[in-house]
Amino acid sequence: MMSKKILTFFTVLMLVPILCWADVINIKHDAPQKYIVQKGDTLWDISKMYLDKPWLWPELWRTNTHITNPHLIYPGDELSLSKNEQGETVIELVRQPSKAEIKMSPQGNKTVKKPDPIPALPWSTIRPFIENDQIMQQVEYDRHPYILGNQDGSVLFASNNITLSKASRSRQKNYNVLHKQNEIYDMSGNFIGLQVRHVANAEVIDSDIKGQRLVKIEDANHEVQRGDRLAPQQENEPTTIILSAAKEQRGFIIDDLEQHRLLGKYNVVIIDLGSDLVSAGTVMGIYTQGPNIIDDVSPKYKGESDPLANAFILDSDIVQPALKVGELVVFKVFDKASYALITRSSTVIRRGAIVAKP
Repeated sequence: MMSKKILTFFTVLMLVPILCWADVINIKHDAPQKYIVQKGDTLWDISKMYLDKPWLWPELWRTNTHITNPHLIYPGDELSLSKNEQGETVIELVRQPSKAEIKMSPQGNKTVKKPDPIPALPWSTIRPFIENDQIMQQVEYDRHPYILGNQDGSVLFASNNITLSKASRSRQKNYNVLHKQNEIYDMSGNFIGLQVRHVANAEVIDSDIKGQRLVKIEDANHEVQRGDRLAPQQENEPTTIILSAAKEQRGFIIDDLEQHRLLGKYNVVIIDLGSDLVSAGTVMGIYTQGPNIIDDVSPKYKGESDPLANAFILDSDIVQPALKVGELVVFKVFDKASYALITRSSTVIRRGAIVAKP
């Protein structure tokens, strides 16, 4: 007799078996014998040339004591394959002498600029999201002053437009213009925060208007709208990304930053894991699973005849294993969610895909 025990869908889903394999460091058989790091390379792409599992790059270098930080690889560095005393294939690094740039200031002072290491991920793709895009709570967004309009009665504004805004308590002259793009919810419908886009910069124009300010829109990358917020501009240094594989963490892809819905390689997504569980550089596998199967004389998928049946799972249902379809790397974290870049996908990825150990 069928048990009356019913579990909610998401409780069971968190117990779904995920098919993945233990991390083993194997250098690819077709890895280049020698490779000179080029400007424009990323650490992830170089790691993929040598390893099937690029996130193991730091583990590989633990046996190479001559390099102190495996995430700091520079253009001009030479990587080569060799055998160690145990007969294992290892990577050696030959670092070229630093070509530091010497610059003179108008006062005659010398400054030495060291070359930048190659980035861990494609900077051109993630740069806008690292610099200013963020996830905010409603109360935080609402405390910033907002754009009111302009003398032409326009509802959209672009670079060089002068607009009127509410006055700010801050006396700063330079601001980021922020647009509330989306409300983010987890897979259970709980509110996570607001997806906020940095759409332009703004500079305050000196005026004697009481309670308002004149601001000039600059460097607009999207149309500015009435009601968009002005947040004091801050210098944002790129986050140092240290690659490390997720272990016990498990969550979901809950949204994407461009509202593509059908996702693939180099799309930026939002996952429902915050700063207490992941950090910049956390690598996770992406998994999808088919619908549950009703095990009967005539097997059928859960909800095939009654869509409302998808709300519950009976103990007689067969829960399909989650199969790996890609990988992602977290690059910016917030309290309750994080931004991540899909670095590999073998199929179309959608909201609700599981993220877990790679």
